[in-house]
Amino acid sequence: MSRPVTMHPLFQLLKVRVLEFARQPEAIFWVYVFPLIMVVALGLAFRSEPVESMAVDIQEGPEAQAIKQSLETDPRFRVTLSSEQEARRRLRVGKAELIVVADESADAKYRYLFDPTRPGSMLARNATDDVLQRAAGRVDVVATTDTEVRDPGSRYIDFLIPGLIGMGLMGGGMWGVGFAIVDMRIRQLLKRFLGTPMKKSHFLTAMMTSRLLFTVPEIVVLLVFSSLLFGVENLGSYGLVGLLVVLGGFEFAGIGLLVASRAKTLEAVSGLMNLVMIPMWIGSGIFFSPDRFPEMAQPFIRLLPLTPLISALRRVMLEGVGITAIGTEMGIILVWGVVTFALALRVFRWD
Repeated sequence: MSRPVTMHPLFQLLKVRVLEFARQPEAIFWVYVFPLIMVVALGLAFRSEPVESMAVDIQEGPEAQAIKQSLETDPRFRVTLSSEQEARRRLRVGKAELIVVADESADAKYRYLFDPTRPGSMLARNATDDVLQRAAGRVDVVATTDTEVRDPGSRYIDFLIPGLIGMGLMGGGMWGVGFAIVDMRIRQLLKRFLGTPMKKSHFLTAMMTSRLLFTVPEIVVLLVFSSLLFGVENLGSYGLVGLLVVLGGFEFAGIGLLVASRAKTLEAVSGLMNLVMIPMWIGSGIFFSPDRFPEMAQPFIRLLPLTPLISALRRVMLEGVGITAIGTEMGIILVWGVVTFALALRVFRWD
């Protein structure tokens, strides 16, 4: 006589995990509320605005006032007359982007002091030189026109949302699965499970599946919230985004299972998780493009579990590509999930 589905170990474990999650307000906060706070904070911090004004210090001297009057005709500049010592100090501490010195030598009329490693300094130098050259009578030999382009997906918040989705999947899979298993091991719950007819595969599958049940609503809330508050659009298929979310959740739940398979203390599993997650936090492109890293590091970065997930999400949401265009990324994600789950199933211990 076959038992009803509701009495199957997998169903019962899923039910327990859902009830346990629903009874923990702090878990609900970190899963559903905290990502929205990050969206608001980062969206406001990096919102699209006109170019910020540039702080330019003019070193005191006979021509300083004339330079100041020329630059003040352009609203982009915040001009300050300073002594040589004060101007150098302000440049050093970042309160000025550029120092302009009137140089009466035969080689040059103006001398620019700036830090070439700071993008703001380079921008201020070029803009200042352009204004002063025009004030001296320079005329462009070629006429040009400017056309502002503000296409959907070009803002930083549009770039950021796929990264936050990937980060949420990574954190949820690693902490939501790995931390929970070690906590059960510490409380001796796993030993009790060992005395039941439940199989190891039932337990691990239930842990992964329950994590997906919590993750999907989290991503839906994040997408809806970012769309309503910041107008973030998805140029691709929502079905394809959903498929990537499921694959990513499976991938990181598998990694979380593997990390927690033998760990016996919260300190041990925390250290292992940080060891696994920090390279992805830095290199996988959550907050900035991984292309910033040297070419020699690119093969390693592309194989990190989070990199293909974020790359595929961005290509779907920002470029509107279909499933065939992200086949490689989906393959890497699937391999990570299958291999880590298989390894976790092999090395997992109840105690």
